[in-house]
Amino acid sequence: MDFTIRQATPNDAEAVGPLIINAIGDIAAHMTAETEPDAIKQKIEAMIRGKNTRHSHRFTWVAELGGTVAGALVLYHGSAARELDQHLIDLLKAEGHERTIEPEAHLDEWYIDTVSVNPACQGQKIGTKLLSYADQLVHQAGGGKLSLNVDVDKTNAIRLYERLGFKIAEPWNIIGEPFHHMVKKVD
Repeated sequence: MDFTIRQATPNDAEAVGPLIINAIGDIAAHMTAETEPDAIKQKIEAMIRGKNTRHSHRFTWVAELGGTVAGALVLYHGSAARELDQHLIDLLKAEGHERTIEPEAHLDEWYIDTVSVNPACQGQKIGTKLLSYADQLVHQAGGGKLSLNVDVDKTNAIRLYERLGFKIAEPWNIIGEPFHHMVKKVD
Protein backbone atom coordinates (compact mmCIF):
# COMPACT_ATOMS: atom_id res chain seq x y z
CA MET A 1 0.00 0.00 0.00
CA ASP A 2 1.06 3.56 -0.70
CA PHE A 3 2.39 5.36 2.39
CA THR A 4 3.03 9.11 2.44
CA ILE A 5 3.41 11.90 4.97
CA ARG A 6 2.28 15.35 3.93
CA GLN A 7 1.43 18.74 5.39
CA ALA A 8 -2.16 18.85 6.61
CA THR A 9 -4.73 21.12 5.01
CA PRO A 10 -7.89 22.61 6.51
CA ASN A 11 -9.80 19.83 4.72
CA ASP A 12 -8.10 17.24 6.96
CA ALA A 13 -9.81 18.57 10.11
CA GLU A 14 -12.53 15.90 10.33
CA ALA A 15 -10.05 13.03 9.99
CA VAL A 16 -7.29 14.54 12.15
CA GLY A 17 -9.46 15.98 14.95
CA PRO A 18 -10.32 12.63 16.53
CA LEU A 19 -6.67 11.55 16.33
CA ILE A 20 -5.57 14.64 18.25
CA ILE A 21 -8.34 14.20 20.83
CA ASN A 22 -7.37 10.55 21.30
CA ALA A 23 -3.74 11.52 21.88
CA ILE A 24 -4.20 14.48 24.22
CA GLY A 25 -7.17 13.18 26.21
CA ASP A 26 -8.38 15.55 28.94
CA ILE A 27 -6.20 18.33 27.62
CA ALA A 28 -8.66 18.65 24.70
CA ALA A 29 -11.50 19.47 27.08
CA HIS A 30 -9.34 22.01 28.90
CA MET A 31 -8.20 23.67 25.66
CA THR A 32 -11.71 23.91 24.27
CA ALA A 33 -13.57 24.73 27.52
CA GLU A 34 -16.07 22.06 26.51
CA THR A 35 -17.24 18.85 28.18
CA GLU A 36 -19.39 17.22 25.48
CA PRO A 37 -17.44 15.06 23.01
CA ASP A 38 -19.14 16.57 19.93
CA ALA A 39 -18.39 20.12 21.09
CA ILE A 40 -14.76 19.23 21.84
CA LYS A 41 -14.45 17.65 18.39
CA GLN A 42 -15.95 20.69 16.65
CA LYS A 43 -13.55 23.09 18.39
CA ILE A 44 -10.48 20.95 17.74
CA GLU A 45 -11.49 20.71 14.08
CA ALA A 46 -11.86 24.51 13.98
CA MET A 47 -8.35 24.83 15.41
CA ILE A 48 -7.01 22.54 12.67
CA ARG A 49 -8.78 24.60 10.00
CA GLY A 50 -7.42 27.82 11.50
CA LYS A 51 -3.92 29.24 11.38
CA ASN A 52 -3.18 30.57 14.84
CA THR A 53 -3.27 27.74 17.40
CA ARG A 54 -0.86 24.93 18.09
CA HIS A 55 -3.17 22.41 16.41
CA SER A 56 -3.45 24.38 13.17
CA HIS A 57 -2.93 22.56 9.89
CA ARG A 58 0.22 24.72 9.61
CA PHE A 59 1.86 22.61 12.35
CA THR A 60 0.23 19.29 11.47
CA TRP A 61 1.38 16.50 9.19
CA VAL A 62 -0.79 13.63 8.02
CA ALA A 63 0.30 10.05 7.36
CA GLU A 64 -1.73 8.41 4.63
CA LEU A 65 -1.86 4.70 3.96
CA GLY A 66 -3.65 3.70 0.80
CA GLY A 67 -5.46 7.06 0.71
CA THR A 68 -6.69 6.76 4.33
CA VAL A 69 -5.57 9.09 7.10
CA ALA A 70 -3.50 6.68 9.15
CA GLY A 71 -1.95 9.10 11.62
CA ALA A 72 -1.10 12.66 12.54
CA LEU A 73 1.88 14.58 13.87
CA VAL A 74 1.67 18.06 15.43
CA LEU A 75 5.07 19.78 15.68
CA TYR A 76 5.98 23.39 16.42
CA HIS A 77 8.85 25.33 17.91
CA GLY A 78 8.64 26.15 21.60
CA SER A 79 9.36 29.81 20.83
CA ALA A 80 6.02 29.98 18.97
CA ALA A 81 3.97 28.43 21.77
CA ARG A 82 3.24 31.58 23.75
CA GLU A 83 1.76 33.38 20.72
CA LEU A 84 -0.20 30.32 19.59
CA ASP A 85 -1.59 29.72 23.07
CA GLN A 86 -2.43 33.41 23.59
CA HIS A 87 -4.57 33.30 20.47
CA LEU A 88 -6.49 30.36 21.92
CA ILE A 89 -6.80 32.05 25.33
CA ASP A 90 -8.23 35.15 23.62
CA LEU A 91 -10.73 33.05 21.64
CA LEU A 92 -11.90 31.30 24.80
CA LYS A 93 -12.12 34.60 26.70
CA ALA A 94 -14.35 36.00 23.94
CA GLU A 95 -16.67 33.04 24.62
CA GLY A 96 -16.66 33.82 28.36
CA HIS A 97 -14.11 31.20 29.46
CA GLU A 98 -11.03 32.08 31.48
CA ARG A 99 -8.25 29.62 30.73
CA THR A 100 -4.54 29.37 31.13
CA ILE A 101 -2.71 27.19 28.68
CA GLU A 102 0.45 25.80 30.21
CA PRO A 103 3.62 25.70 28.14
CA GLU A 104 4.53 22.17 27.14
CA ALA A 105 8.06 22.85 25.92
CA HIS A 106 11.03 25.09 26.52
CA LEU A 107 11.58 28.06 24.22
CA ASP A 108 14.67 26.45 22.62
CA GLU A 109 13.01 23.15 21.64
CA TRP A 110 11.01 21.79 18.79
CA TYR A 111 7.99 20.18 20.39
CA ILE A 112 6.02 17.12 19.31
CA ASP A 113 2.61 18.04 20.66
CA THR A 114 0.84 15.04 19.19
CA VAL A 115 1.60 11.74 17.53
CA SER A 116 -1.49 9.66 16.98
CA VAL A 117 -2.28 6.64 14.84
CA ASN A 118 -5.69 5.70 13.52
CA PRO A 119 -6.74 2.56 15.49
CA ALA A 120 -7.52 0.78 12.20
CA CYS A 121 -3.89 1.30 11.12
CA GLN A 122 -2.02 0.42 14.31
CA GLY A 123 0.73 -2.17 14.28
CA GLN A 124 2.25 -0.88 11.05
CA LYS A 125 4.93 1.38 12.61
CA ILE A 126 3.12 4.54 11.50
CA GLY A 127 3.83 6.26 14.83
CA THR A 128 7.52 5.47 14.46
CA LYS A 129 7.49 6.82 10.90
CA LEU A 130 5.83 10.03 12.08
CA LEU A 131 8.42 10.45 14.84
CA SER A 132 11.21 9.90 12.28
CA TYR A 133 9.55 12.50 10.08
CA ALA A 134 9.71 14.96 12.99
CA ASP A 135 13.46 14.30 13.11
CA GLN A 136 13.68 15.12 9.39
CA LEU A 137 11.73 18.37 9.82
CA VAL A 138 13.97 19.50 12.68
CA HIS A 139 17.09 18.51 10.71
CA GLN A 140 15.85 20.52 7.68
CA ALA A 141 15.30 23.51 10.00
CA GLY A 142 18.94 23.38 11.11
CA GLY A 143 18.71 20.87 13.95
CA GLY A 144 18.23 21.38 17.65
CA LYS A 145 16.45 19.82 20.56
CA LEU A 146 13.30 17.81 19.87
CA SER A 147 10.99 17.17 22.81
CA LEU A 148 7.73 15.56 23.78
CA ASN A 149 5.76 14.88 26.94
CA VAL A 150 4.52 11.45 27.86
CA ASP A 151 2.21 10.39 30.67
CA VAL A 152 4.33 8.78 33.39
CA ASP A 153 2.10 5.67 33.30
CA LYS A 154 2.56 4.97 29.56
CA THR A 155 5.52 2.62 29.91
CA ASN A 156 5.26 1.20 26.37
CA ALA A 157 5.35 4.70 24.88
CA ILE A 158 8.29 5.65 27.10
CA ARG A 159 10.22 2.58 25.91
CA LEU A 160 9.47 3.43 22.27
CA TYR A 161 10.65 7.01 22.71
CA GLU A 162 13.82 5.81 24.45
CA ARG A 163 14.52 3.40 21.55
CA LEU A 164 14.19 6.40 19.22
CA GLY A 165 16.78 8.37 21.17
CA PHE A 166 14.67 10.42 23.58
CA LYS A 167 15.77 10.66 27.19
CA ILE A 168 13.72 11.69 30.20
CA ALA A 169 14.96 15.21 30.97
CA GLU A 170 12.64 16.39 33.74
CA PRO A 171 9.19 16.03 35.27
CA TRP A 172 6.43 18.15 33.72
CA ASN A 173 2.83 18.86 34.70
CA ILE A 174 0.00 19.50 32.26
CA ILE A 175 -3.41 20.35 33.71
CA GLY A 176 -2.20 18.99 37.01
CA GLU A 177 -1.19 15.58 35.65
CA PRO A 178 2.38 14.21 35.79
CA PHE A 179 4.35 13.72 32.59
CA HIS A 180 7.93 12.99 31.64
CA HIS A 181 9.50 15.65 29.45
CA MET A 182 11.68 13.73 27.01
CA VAL A 183 14.32 15.30 24.78
CA LYS A 184 16.71 14.26 22.04
CA LYS A 185 19.27 16.18 19.99
CA VAL A 186 18.77 16.32 16.22
CA ASP A 187 21.78 17.43 14.14
